[in-house]
Amino acid sequence: MARADRPALTPADAHCPPHRESARRAVEALWRIESARIVGALARYTGDLELAEDVAQEAVAEALVAWSRDGAPENPVGWLLATARRRAIDAFRRRSALDERYALLAGRLAEGQAYTGAAVPDSGSDLPWDPDRVDDDVLALMFVACHPVLAPEARVALTLRAVAGLSSEEIARAFLVPVTTLQARITRAKKTIAAAHVRFELPPAEERRERLGGVLSVLYVIFTEGSTATSGDRLLRTDLAYEAIRLVRTLAALVPDEPEVLGLLALCELTCARFPARTGPDGDPVLLEDQDRRLWDRSAIRRGLAALGRAATTGRGLGPYGLQAAIAACHASAPSVQETDWERIVLLYEALGRVAPSPVVELNRAVAVAMAHGPQQALSIVDGLAAAGRLSGSHLLPGVRGELLARLGRTVEARAELERAAGLCRNLPERSVLLRKAAALDRLD
Repeated sequence: MARADRPALTPADAHCPPHRESARRAVEALWRIESARIVGALARYTGDLELAEDVAQEAVAEALVAWSRDGAPENPVGWLLATARRRAIDAFRRRSALDERYALLAGRLAEGQAYTGAAVPDSGSDLPWDPDRVDDDVLALMFVACHPVLAPEARVALTLRAVAGLSSEEIARAFLVPVTTLQARITRAKKTIAAAHVRFELPPAEERRERLGGVLSVLYVIFTEGSTATSGDRLLRTDLAYEAIRLVRTLAALVPDEPEVLGLLALCELTCARFPARTGPDGDPVLLEDQDRRLWDRSAIRRGLAALGRAATTGRGLGPYGLQAAIAACHASAPSVQETDWERIVLLYEALGRVAPSPVVELNRAVAVAMAHGPQQALSIVDGLAAAGRLSGSHLLPGVRGELLARLGRTVEARAELERAAGLCRNLPERSVLLRKAAALDRLD
């Protein structure tokens, strides 16, 4: 088993007896659901994230053997925590013994004596341990994994490893990076946390609200990559998107009065509701106007609208995630593209641009303006972004500009922009859509 990774099916397991296979499934399911609580509690107990992950995995390895022999215990989380705690105490004892031996060796060397070894007294003693503080532990682990001392990509990797319980292979596959690169990134993140003396506890209330935005931004990045992959041969990485939703739900349960947490939850639910209609049987993207809205997940839409309603009633107004969720709600509530309330979407993008200005927000506002007021007015917005050098190197701006030019009948310019967008796009299904649009303009000439 790879260190600090989820239990994996090894070749020896391929023909394991039924009771062992049952134990393996039970352990894997438990780790997927409870890993954040377990690692969070152990990190608080040990003050060392790497040690917490190591002893958790040792406990998992013991569970695979013990549970296949004796059956799963009544309290499996408690069993893993108790076992991991014993392994942590053993590690503390080994460290203490090693430190004492080093000190003894140094003293004898200073006195010119040979080191012969000595018995080490039992230094182990029970440390404070409260397994009932699991909710605080999960929240604290999120804040640690998303600490400002870490680079953004390290925060994402460590959150998926420590909080979501994903393996290095799963995370590397999702973000299309080599496993060795991903593992090195996580290792550096842990060393940075240790060097910065980051405490494994919830930050004070005044600091918590300030740092909550960093936690949300990491979860947003994870979900965004899952809902529209930046590169690769798939438009959607649903496993990553649903993992992000699970983490946001966990966060919303821990801090139920934070409007932006509810806003992000609403945005994720309303966006993932469209997943079943966003790709065809062959995995090719299906544009919004061509989607069969009967395939949209109505349960996810109801959950998203409920979360958005709760965010709106906190009395603090909607923030960036809540405003994006309100835009997604407009789409979710509309029977068709033509019947969508584009005027409201324009207003929401204007509000979003004031609280969280970015060229992507302005580009999306241009798309909404095109639907509400026509392509010419939208083109002036896009041309302004291009003249300012905004989004250079991204396929998004030439893609939108090509669409607007096509609607205005300027097919030669439109084709050139769509081909340029395709050349910049790193996601193969999206690139295919752009090239098909460009080819369709050839037939109009």
